[in-house]
Amino acid sequence: MNSSADLSILHLVTQASVPVQAVMLLLVLMSLWSWWLIFYKGGLIRDAKRRIRAFDDAFWGGSDLTSLYNRVREGGSRDIGGAQAEVFSAGFREFVKQKKQANATKEAIVDGTRRALKVAVEREMDRLEHRLPGLATVASVAPYIGLLGTVWGIMNSFRGLASVGQATLAQVAPGIAEALIATAIGLFAAIPAVVAYNRYQAELDRINTQLDTFAEEFLNILQRQA
Repeated sequence: MNSSADLSILHLVTQASVPVQAVMLLLVLMSLWSWWLIFYKGGLIRDAKRRIRAFDDAFWGGSDLTSLYNRVREGGSRDIGGAQAEVFSAGFREFVKQKKQANATKEAIVDGTRRALKVAVEREMDRLEHRLPGLATVASVAPYIGLLGTVWGIMNSFRGLASVGQATLAQVAPGIAEALIATAIGLFAAIPAVVAYNRYQAELDRINTQLDTFAEEFLNILQRQA
């Protein structure tokens, strides 16, 4: 019973050496931060996808481009907004600006609009990808930080055994178990982060494809009006 109590998780954590405890605390903080990022980015991506669907309905529903542009700029509707709406707004604004210029050729109008659409897509994707690398950082770094705590704990255990004439399992087990907790916490922090990062990155790639496709289709529409 005593050995079981000595090997409880809480006892091992509280009795761990200061460097190992510091590693555990750092990993717990990284895990909390990664979970905040998971929920934050998940909500942001879901909202972006919903707004893209809503704007698609408005755009392909036969709305006049000028009136749709005014709705986007006024922001009167919560659904008429988001990444695709911003791409549309940037492209349409540049198109109107180019057409107002004297002696503007069709090629110049289309080329300027294309550049504006490309910049808008990149800007919106940068906004959607903001803070996502934090999950990749936790996923890649946390296991190594946990391993560092494990190595340090095992080193302490063997240094303690150097002064003992005959080592027994009861003397070695607590130190090794204490050290392995750091690795377990590191994996606990890394696994959700890497799963979420891969999923969100795949969803952002699909959004990027949607924005690029919309930009090309919108440019074709404007080209016919140039």
